[in-house]
Amino acid sequence: MTTVHANGVALGVESFGDVAAPLVLLAGGTTMLSWPDALCERLAAGGRRVVRYDLRDSGGSTTVDPDAPGYTLRDLAADAAALVDALGGGPAHLAGIGVGGMVAQVAALDHPAAFSALTLVGTRAVAPGPPDEDLPDHDRAAMGRLFARPMPDWTDRAAVAEFAAAGAEALGDDPVAARSTAARVWDRTPGTAAPVQLANQVGMVFAKLDCAPRWRERLPGIGVPTLVVHGRRNLFFPVGNGEALAREIPGARLLVLEEAGTAIPDAAAGRVAAAMLALGQ
Repeated sequence: MTTVHANGVALGVESFGDVAAPLVLLAGGTTMLSWPDALCERLAAGGRRVVRYDLRDSGGSTTVDPDAPGYTLRDLAADAAALVDALGGGPAHLAGIGVGGMVAQVAALDHPAAFSALTLVGTRAVAPGPPDEDLPDHDRAAMGRLFARPMPDWTDRAAVAEFAAAGAEALGDDPVAARSTAARVWDRTPGTAAPVQLANQVGMVFAKLDCAPRWRERLPGIGVPTLVVHGRRNLFFPVGNGEALAREIPGARLLVLEEAGTAIPDAAAGRVAAAMLALGQ
């Protein structure tokens, strides 16, 4: 892992594969560890240079004040384009997961020359907050279980990992994998203050981020091959959100993972990697 300076900020990155191979850039949601090692390794084995990175206010990237972010969603999109330029591998295949998928959509729209393909995983076409009337909202029962839990002691690595495992269980994800990932995220988090931990573990900075103006109406303008991946059991962004993305982006392919929730299970890494590697061929 290292740091790359782009668009006036430092971005934490990790690379897999041959540096001379075509670039696949994985935008964290919010940290790079939203992208499982197994998928990164499969993509690298398929002849790609894979770079996953932390969004601002997470992991190894610039952290200032997650309670009052001094940047917008469009700044995060510009970070992605600038990172491609700094890495020297453009145009790149850009992929975003969760809130990182929102970053990826806006990046592809605002900076089309930087990207050759787009993968959107477990995301939606509108900003955090109430969705459009035709899009399914978060599952109410799951959200009740998720937000009824008391916050952990953020200075206690094991307590934070257990908090993440319980959250994963509420969302239909694998609690064992979530516990392990949360411990790794904790190790990379620059401090134990609640706002910083929330930005890293839960991505709550997005609730405070300026995401205007809307971009859903611009989706037909995406002109690169696009793959939409969505878990059938995703209770946070139900699968109708992925179906809408696939309908509204010209020529997009939809891959529904029947046994997945919000995360990409290791068991599905091969299928997702194969679909990403085939994109544009």
